[in-house]
Amino acid sequence: MRFFGTTWVEHDGHYGLRRAAVGVGALLAAVAGCLVLRFAYQGLEVAEVGGFVNVLVVVMFAICSAIAFRRTWEGFSRRPADPAREESLRSVKAIGFIGVLLAYFFRTFTEAPGEKLLRTEYETARTQYEKRRASRTGNPAAKRKPKPRPKRT
Repeated sequence: MRFFGTTWVEHDGHYGLRRAAVGVGALLAAVAGCLVLRFAYQGLEVAEVGGFVNVLVVVMFAICSAIAFRRTWEGFSRRPADPAREESLRSVKAIGFIGVLLAYFFRTFTEAPGEKLLRTEYETARTQYEKRRASRTGNPAAKRKPKPRPKRT
């Protein structure tokens, strides 16, 4: 949501244009990442490290990208149950950055990435605030204190 500020709340301030720009930017970054990986693969071929290492590198990037895509996609709709586990998968997401970028790209077709999650949290916080606000009436400091009871003798 860092590219949207608060425009996701009311869909104002060129929200549609920003959403399209994030999608195009994510796709361009994914293409650039694929080109960098292609150059790295060609470097492995030039170094003649062997077929096993070449296959291992391709499979590693494919698996990490698939895991990163899935985790990022799930992160758009709900908070992680175990934040420590999500933190431990940070390196996998870094290796599978193409999956993360593709998740951002595909998510921009329906909403700003993470908008649904933030909208539900925002609406929940707003209704809680309204309940708290409605239960208070007036200034509590201005309330009269009850009259003291006469002492029994």
